[in-house]
Amino acid sequence: MAKVIAIMGESGSGKTTSMRNLDPETTYYIDCDKKGLSWRGWKGQYKNAVNYTATDIPQTVKRLLEWLNGKKLDEKTKQPITTGLKFKTVVVDTLNGIMVAEEMRNVKVQGYGKWSDLAAYIYEILDYALSMRDDITVIFVAHSETISDDNGMVFTRIKTNGRKLDKIVVESKLSNVLLAECKDGKYIFHTRADRSSTKTSYGAFEEDEIDNDIVEVINALEEF
Repeated sequence: MAKVIAIMGESGSGKTTSMRNLDPETTYYIDCDKKGLSWRGWKGQYKNAVNYTATDIPQTVKRLLEWLNGKKLDEKTKQPITTGLKFKTVVVDTLNGIMVAEEMRNVKVQGYGKWSDLAAYIYEILDYALSMRDDITVIFVAHSETISDDNGMVFTRIKTNGRKLDKIVVESKLSNVLLAECKDGKYIFHTRADRSSTKTSYGAFEEDEIDNDIVEVINALEEF
């Protein structure tokens, strides 16, 4: 079972930048927003089709996860393709890039079916990530939204497209969901936060706020 972590936050909250200290030799980056990364020198670290792919097509994301898991079969020999096994971390940035692109590709399609398909794509990606090999960490980056109910109570969660995904509740599939924020000019992760779906494994973090360095998060969750 893979270790799966979600990082949610508003645009500009430091979600992508928090990946800056990952080792490019053992990290595969799936850029679903297709906007590139957010620190100087990233193009020298991540090369297209080597350890980086820009795609918002859910089937392609799923196939990349299969390859990284060493479970993809060669179409000619029908033997497992295991070259992806050198990667120990995979980043999917962002889930919303997949959802928005899929919605726009089907904007002229009428009916409930397109929303069911969208929910199924995201669910399958999350579910497959959880079943990947034990020595890999999958990081899902997502935008957050803060909503209020009829009583004026606010709640922050991962932003999703369509009611079907609202009902599924993406966070329910995950044990660790951190909230990224720029607070007083400093970029941080919340490990716990009131009125939000933020959550982390019990005992992994002593502080409610930590530096937004995903490597430190992975290290803290090593024994969980």
